[in-house]
Amino acid sequence: MTQHKPRHIAFLAVVLLAVLLPAAKASDRFETADNLVERSISDGVFPGASIAVMHKNKVLFHKSFGKHRYDNNSRPVDLGTIYDTASLTKPIVTTSIIMQLEERDSLDLDDRVSRYLPEFGRNGKENITIENLMLHNSGLIPHRFFIETCRTPREILQAIDNETLQYPTGTQTRYSDLGFITLARVIERITGRTLEENFRARFSEPLGMKSTMFNPPDSLLSNIAPTEYDSRWTLPRKRPVVHDHNAALLGGVAGHAGLFSTTGDLILFTQMIMQDGEYNGTRYFKPSTVQRFTRREGTGKRALGWDLRTIGGPSSAGQYFSDDSFGHLGYTGTSIWIDPKRNLAVITLTNRVHPTSENIKIRKFRPKLHDTVVECLGLE
Repeated sequence: MTQHKPRHIAFLAVVLLAVLLPAAKASDRFETADNLVERSISDGVFPGASIAVMHKNKVLFHKSFGKHRYDNNSRPVDLGTIYDTASLTKPIVTTSIIMQLEERDSLDLDDRVSRYLPEFGRNGKENITIENLMLHNSGLIPHRFFIETCRTPREILQAIDNETLQYPTGTQTRYSDLGFITLARVIERITGRTLEENFRARFSEPLGMKSTMFNPPDSLLSNIAPTEYDSRWTLPRKRPVVHDHNAALLGGVAGHAGLFSTTGDLILFTQMIMQDGEYNGTRYFKPSTVQRFTRREGTGKRALGWDLRTIGGPSSAGQYFSDDSFGHLGYTGTSIWIDPKRNLAVITLTNRVHPTSENIKIRKFRPKLHDTVVECLGLE
């Protein structure tokens, strides 16, 4: 027995090395990305972050960094930390529901918005189509602080109906929150259900996105990365926790902002998109639908509900992501970028607006992170 013991120990050592070595190599592979994020926290880009990298349908990197606040006693960020995703609501919620409605013939992108919302079709807006709203070329103003003139959701919607055009429809591309607020109304008018109910039934529940929601309850507040104090809120009612001011005025649920989520949940959604609309045996979209809504039309700057990598110029996706890449940013410091040619995706959740949105250092961080990830994988 004693003669075979050394061999037995040696065999166990080989097995342990075989198990541990791939994990060690995976960790070493992303050491440069690790260092970049840690350095960015030290430089005040954001107090904390949660980042995921997927390549060829595998999650190769999923890690949390820093803390909820710039405070030594603050709670550390973990993979369960919930972030205000801000404008990621546009592609994840509003666009996805529109994709299903269009695919199932409940809506036509060429239809005028006024077909569904007659009250919207005034003051020169009668010819705006669903597609115009999704491509951000409708002519609507990008943004308004509605609290300056409105007190209720109804007043906000009436104000949008009364808007005039800033430029002729279809002649320019100007990113507009008002367009996606309107799209949410179209969804609710067609389905007879709220935007939140639609998203829950169609996507978050079947995908198992258990930490993804609008208006998170008070019981989860300690696990939500804080954003920015709102000095404009003067209404007597309780303010919803969402950072976006207009989304708060709309009750916390809006077509342009309001969704809270984790990187773990967004991995599920992103994998579904990367797998042409199918995940875990359930089909959410036809492959042709995913391709239609994420492709570039001619020299267009945007896809249907998604942003596109800038051709021949600087992009938050960095220098290596292909021209076929699509994604979206969130004002709070969030982003998703997907490169279908490399079968690569990067999800980034931060609260760069804490304690103030005047901090715009993330603009340099985003492209650097994406370049670093591509370099770590040797895909440049």
